[in-house]
Amino acid sequence: MEYIVSARKYRPMTFGSVVGQTALTTTLKNAVKSGKLAHAFLFCGPRGVGKTTCARIFAKTINCEHVGPDGEACNECESCRAFNEQRSLNIFELDAASNNGVDSMRQLTEQTRIPPQMGRYKVFIIDEVHMLSAQAFNAFLKTLEEPPSYVIFILATTEKHKILPTIISRCQIYDFERMDVGHTVAHLKMVAEKEGVTYDEESLALIAEKADGGMRDALSIFDQCVSFCGGTLSYDKVVSNLNVLASDNYFQLVDLCLEDKVADVMVLVNSIISNGFDGGQLVNGLASHLRNVLMAKDPTTLPLLEVSERQRARYGEQARKCPPRFIYQALRYCNECDQGYRQSSNKRLLVELTLIEVAQILQDDEAGAGRPRKTLKSLFKKLVALGQQKAATQVAATERHGSPRPQAAPAMAATPTPETRPAATPAASTTTPPAASPAASTSSPVASPAASTAAPPSAAPRRPIPGIRPRGLGMFKQMEAKKETAQQEEVEIINKEEQKPFSQEDLAREWLAMCNRMQKPLPGLAPRLKNIIPLITDYPNIEIVVDNRQLLEQISQLKGRIRKTMAVYLHNGNIDFNIRLAKAEEVKPVLSKRELFEKISKENHAIELLRQQLDLELA
Repeated sequence: MEYIVSARKYRPMTFGSVVGQTALTTTLKNAVKSGKLAHAFLFCGPRGVGKTTCARIFAKTINCEHVGPDGEACNECESCRAFNEQRSLNIFELDAASNNGVDSMRQLTEQTRIPPQMGRYKVFIIDEVHMLSAQAFNAFLKTLEEPPSYVIFILATTEKHKILPTIISRCQIYDFERMDVGHTVAHLKMVAEKEGVTYDEESLALIAEKADGGMRDALSIFDQCVSFCGGTLSYDKVVSNLNVLASDNYFQLVDLCLEDKVADVMVLVNSIISNGFDGGQLVNGLASHLRNVLMAKDPTTLPLLEVSERQRARYGEQARKCPPRFIYQALRYCNECDQGYRQSSNKRLLVELTLIEVAQILQDDEAGAGRPRKTLKSLFKKLVALGQQKAATQVAATERHGSPRPQAAPAMAATPTPETRPAATPAASTTTPPAASPAASTSSPVASPAASTAAPPSAAPRRPIPGIRPRGLGMFKQMEAKKETAQQEEVEIINKEEQKPFSQEDLAREWLAMCNRMQKPLPGLAPRLKNIIPLITDYPNIEIVVDNRQLLEQISQLKGRIRKTMAVYLHNGNIDFNIRLAKAEEVKPVLSKRELFEKISKENHAIELLRQQLDLELA
């Protein structure tokens, strides 16, 4: 006997046997019973959810001679038998992926002119309709809008956004949903019972989860697992066949993290990666597992877990052991790892550091700090104890022999944080450094050693205000200080002695060259400066007129740098700039090329005469 895969063997033949699309099948049955049928339908949704199947059932039902009171076909009349035996002449299926040209649409249009020989309607099912070319869509448009009374079009697609809006507006749209795990498992149970396959619920739930909402994919995976397991589906064999990470690994990983067993976590991660699983897959699976644990903490969200009853009980048991803070923080770490996984050059190290952070979330609470962790705790407590003992020995030796000789500070010292910066001593607080002059503060970015040894009383560390991050507040103050400095900045002219005369042409040329050099450091401002024409008003004074206040502020901040640049390239150190906002009568509209040509032609008739004689057109 010829073998037929389950996806074809158990394909639904009636609306009632369609799984997971109750709302759509009910609508189609009511349309058949009432006789109110549209001339075009669009079935869209993910793969393997029943779009083409429903199209075939709908085509068979509307041609049935004895439709039942429930809107189902009788399967006894000549039309139904012809459809079931695949010899019906009223139903045409076209694969738009391979017939996507204009010629295919013309042939389809020619077929619509022939009325059905048996039955009432001629149904055209166009699968993967988004693959049609734009020319084919346009050739099909008129026929789709006004087909003959006996023609019905059913378009099926997985990518609705690729279809022209003019096509969509002429169709009734039916959006098919993904299959949930419950419906998929119920259908797989029916198939397994008919095929005589022994199964457990966990294995079917894993197959349904792997199918990702597609019933056709679920049946294909089911056939594959049955062939591997030899007629008896078990969870372990299905996991081995599908090469997925078993949920036991995630349960064990979370338990180890709750117990702060970092070394055991590293051993488990090494064994998982050694078995061929990707680190990103591990992190994403852990995030999904933590999400299920979070849903299991509340009885109202427990039905959101699309797992078996046994798995649901395990999630509930682990949820009782996990504090909410642990789940939220662990999900945040997994999300950050997922975002940086592709760009990381050492992916395994990133995964291991993420899991170390997850394992040490509750360690902070045990320490009683209540503050966010800034560094990872050591994995080797014996080495930490040995280091502390060595440090205590050095302190004791220092107290016996006096203070040690000061050593040179390292070249790159870490910047002390507010928590670790030592408080100022009384001697240091009484010494006030001399006030630094403005010239010294702007010319040298590095403070002198004398200035750095003594700090004013106002520089003493303050206790951070609850709810405000000191670092963010400091950055805000630095930005404000930089903004004020930029507004008050005065750039020194280095060629004050030069007084070479320059013309308006020289000024325009050097202004354009300066804007071209600014294109890379200031890509947003440089094009706007090119549209400005600086004018010599009272030589060597230059006036810049801008049309909006925002641009005025931006140029004012760069006034010193612009003046210095132009003084160097124009070889005149006495130039000065006056920047002002344009008056209402000075603001002129920006003309297009055509408007500019028409204006010049009106002012000079010779140009228009030349254009007419040469028969030229403005491109």
